[in-house]
Amino acid sequence: MLRTRVIPCLLLKNRGLVKTVKFKTPTYVGDPINAIRIFNEKEVDELIFLDIEASKENRGPLFEFIAKIATECFMPFCYGGGVRSLEDIRTLFAMGLEKVAINTQAIIDPFFIKQASEKFGSQSIVVSIDVKKNIFGKKKKVFTHSRGKTVSLDPVEFAVKMMEMGAGELLINSVDRDGAMRGYDIELIKQVTDAVDIPVIVCGGAGCLDDFSKAVKIGGASAVAAGSSFVFYGKHRAVLINYPTYDEISKIFKES
Repeated sequence: MLRTRVIPCLLLKNRGLVKTVKFKTPTYVGDPINAIRIFNEKEVDELIFLDIEASKENRGPLFEFIAKIATECFMPFCYGGGVRSLEDIRTLFAMGLEKVAINTQAIIDPFFIKQASEKFGSQSIVVSIDVKKNIFGKKKKVFTHSRGKTVSLDPVEFAVKMMEMGAGELLINSVDRDGAMRGYDIELIKQVTDAVDIPVIVCGGAGCLDDFSKAVKIGGASAVAAGSSFVFYGKHRAVLINYPTYDEISKIFKES
């Protein structure tokens, strides 16, 4: 049985590594290349890089910069941000990336996911779904970072549609818990994993190893991703790239 993946999810802005809280107030935390080199040494399972400005600025990926990242990255690498065409995906894969994460374009044109999965294989296409409570704080809706608002899409229904379009994996991110380090939205995770039969990566809210365990054992997640947990350390949130050891990861996912 494959070990549950524990994945640093790193945010890029102006070629720098940043961390947000509820998708707002990005704080610079360092150089992404230095972070990659540390994660290489720690033998992380996989890395996800998301350019949080690409869609907002209505531009594509910064290919030259991504190529530098890919050259340094010795583990499976998934990139998201501004991916809008099959040519974008082809260019990224030519750099050695294993997966692309598609967010805004999946909302604009769901059929694009079908085209991408048929062209490059579903295993390489990840649909990233950001979820936020609506203005009344009750129902959860799909959030589009490019527009800074929720849209009239139910996250579970959208997840099912993306699976039907051929997505090989889903990345479910809770906007309301982003950067809070108080635990994942287990209810949301369970609703999605019960509805789809493809792997689900979860992100948004992890603050300790036990949060990873709950997301998998209770929520049914296939993999766990986090940002703050891997770039901050201690109650004062000092910037320090860190990652649990192999033994720690094996212990938290060990069957009770």
